[in-house]
Amino acid sequence: MKSDSKQIIIAADHAGYALKEELKKFLAEKGFETLDVGAHKLRPDDDYPEFMAAAAMKVAEDLSGETRAIILGGSGQGEAMVANRFPGVRAAVWYGGDLNIIKLSREHNNANILSIGARFVDEIMVRQAVELWLTTPFSGEARHERRIMEIDNIE
Repeated sequence: MKSDSKQIIIAADHAGYALKEELKKFLAEKGFETLDVGAHKLRPDDDYPEFMAAAAMKVAEDLSGETRAIILGGSGQGEAMVANRFPGVRAAVWYGGDLNIIKLSREHNNANILSIGARFVDEIMVRQAVELWLTTPFSGEARHERRIMEIDNIE
């Protein structure tokens, strides 16, 4: 696995906590450093917005656009909704199934956050998805660049 950035922001709520901890080990094996912005312990009554916002803020602060994050929750849906509220953040949801969704999220949308529905995947699937997401480059095609600019300029 090769990526320009060697640090990945990572966050999860109670539903994604166990998978986040396993994913941190996998990323370390691949030479990545993780910045874990929470949850730092399993609390069944925690609320995901706090952790997802922390991850999204880190991505939004990087004007180069190179910072990426992986966020995990029950479905990945609400987690992505929180993340996508931050300027410059493009969170794609994946909860198993066809890995082409992962590839297209990078090639066409230059997704900088991968939101994983932890209740629908297993560790093996997540390893495959994350490796593909981290190694798939943005295509840079003019039509995709234009669409990303349109997204970033919506008021």
